Amino acid sequence: MADMKATIKSVSIDLFFKKGYFATSISDIARGSGIQKASIYYHYDSKAELLFQILKSTMDDLTTTLKQHLTAAEGTEQRIRAAVRGHVCFHLERQKENFIANSELRGLIAEHYRAIVNMRDEYESIFQELIRQGTEEGLFADVDIKILSYAILTLCTAGATWYDPNGRLTVNEIADIYENFIISGLKQGRLSAPASC
Repeated sequence: MADMKATIKSVSIDLFFKKGYFATSISDIARGSGIQKASIYYHYDSKAELLFQILKSTMDDLTTTLKQHLTAAEGTEQRIRAAVRGHVCFHLERQKENFIANSELRGLIAEHYRAIVNMRDEYESIFQELIRQGTEEGLFADVDIKILSYAILTLCTAGATWYDPNGRLTVNEIADIYENFIISGLKQGRLSAPASC
């Protein structure tokens, strides 16, 4: 039973990634899983529940990965380097799930949407605390911590939309570029008088 539940989830990830959540039917998922349409509902209450489980497990794994990277790093600069690297690597190595997580939120029911947003807020707060620590220690420029955390996470997350596993750079080489770029920006960035848009 557990194997079929995992199969349905895996097939759904492939289909949501290729076709999109709304364009994928329960029949598509059942056909890809080699089961009858009605059998899907033995494992998942609905397609929306299936989407939620994909997004929730992805956020759980992402947060666990971040905490593991931070545990292995000492000092604020090394910890934020580890956080950035972990975030980039996770989004490239689990490209399909992360692409879905960032493109299909609108498919969630209100309760599930709030749950995922709360998980994201908790995750973002870890980055914000790291930036705050670096600023207080004089490692980083004095910045708007919340906005900068959004900028960093958006930049690092975007790799899931363009990454090509057969491309010229490895995941680690891409993570190196992101890591050094972000640390350089944190150290050198200075707030100037705001210009108008």
